Amino acid sequence: MIAAALSLLGAIVIVSGIARIPALRRRATATSAAAVVIVGLLVAAALCARAAGTVTGAAQVAAYVLTVLAAALSADGIVRAVFDVGIVRKRARAEDSSADDPNADDPNADGRPGPLRGGLTIGVLERTAVTAAVLAGWPGGIAVVLAVKGLARYPELREPDASEQFIIGTFTSVLISLAVAGVGVMLVR
Repeated sequence: MIAAALSLLGAIVIVSGIARIPALRRRATATSAAAVVIVGLLVAAALCARAAGTVTGAAQVAAYVLTVLAAALSADGIVRAVFDVGIVRKRARAEDSSADDPNADDPNADGRPGPLRGGLTIGVLERTAVTAAVLAGWPGGIAVVLAVKGLARYPELREPDASEQFIIGTFTSVLISLAVAGVGVMLVR
């Protein structure tokens, strides 16, 4: 079961890497499919880790490395899929009220949240730090990471839809980090 859990974490890293290919990232269906596959692999890894014993030696090092890599890379597609769900709902509401809306022709009225620059890179760093804090047994590290991110992003959060994008992206990212870190914790403790 240890080998299966480590293999599944490795598969998450591989699928996440494939999902980051620019041509695939631009397609909502590919992003959603990758997100579903990643979540499925994560559930399978958790079940295997739960059934496995505690790893030691080289397997423990592999568990730490694969856990951090899986957490750092896996959430991008899932966060995008969550944004797409929110955008679809927003667009449906906008279409229902577009007849009465004087700004219906506004290019930003499609419901897509404004971009927060550097989000992909910041997300990878955030997930790496959150996962490392959990694996180190320092849950207070999560608060430090979120506080630093909030302070750094504060000036940008005044833009339209930026605060919503920040909250949804951060919550989704941290939840995925915690789920992957949970698999790692089950393996190493």
